[in-house]
Amino acid sequence: MKRLCCVVCTAAVFGLVIGGVGMSADEKKATKFARFQVGDTIAYGVVESDSIRQISGDLFGAWQKTDKTHRIAAVKLLAPTKPSQVLAMAGNYRSHIKDAAIPEKFQIPQVFFKSPSCLIANGESIVIPKGAEDVHFEAELVIVIGKKAKNVAKDKALDYVFGVTCGNDVSARDWQKNDVQWWRAKGSDTFGPCGPFIVTGVNYDDLLVQLRLNGEVKQKQSSKDLIHNISTMVSVISHHVTLHPGDLIYTGTPGETSAIKPGDVVEVDIENIGVLRNPVTAAK
Repeated sequence: MKRLCCVVCTAAVFGLVIGGVGMSADEKKATKFARFQVGDTIAYGVVESDSIRQISGDLFGAWQKTDKTHRIAAVKLLAPTKPSQVLAMAGNYRSHIKDAAIPEKFQIPQVFFKSPSCLIANGESIVIPKGAEDVHFEAELVIVIGKKAKNVAKDKALDYVFGVTCGNDVSARDWQKNDVQWWRAKGSDTFGPCGPFIVTGVNYDDLLVQLRLNGEVKQKQSSKDLIHNISTMVSVISHHVTLHPGDLIYTGTPGETSAIKPGDVVEVDIENIGVLRNPVTAAK
């Protein structure tokens, strides 16, 4: 107990923030973070209006604000984490599976892997690979894991969530339909746009998710309509796969999706987070 008190006192004295895990979402003050690059420096920062205040330390551990600020317009925003794993949910909205009753196989979370190499940041291009004839957008809320999670109980799962961000689970439907596995249909390079910010301290189970294609709204639904909510997904996954700080879980897409083509611009807009915007190009 004495050692714990010393750690807490030290954190208070030096202005350290203990990364946000260990509290329910309702207990945390809403904060927006960005991972960015300025020159040769890659860092995290707290978003303050149109600026980012750089932090020192470990975003997923103890950190503190510094006196360095950067205009958002003057930095390169990066994918919000460098995860060891990227997981994603299949069939997690009734509007997407188009079935009045939830099919038996979707009554438990159906999870697949995307390659970490599929991640791209806000503003970077979704590249349609050669041979892919039917590539679709999929707007998704993305969970950012905050601390190591193994065999986590559902009622404790939010303690392991650092925050959420925007994602686009780009999918080559022809490959998804015809291949044995979804490795290239879902995990090809650039098939995982993510960002631009991580937000903590909001109600993750009630955020409006929208997608615009060339300015036209194509998807619009709240995360409150997820078949399996944030706690359920984290808990179930953690009983089979150990999750680590920075790992990402794409939570599933609502409604119908459609094809994208070179020249298109895709925007995922999630309430309280921001807009993830990516142009579409063809592989050379």
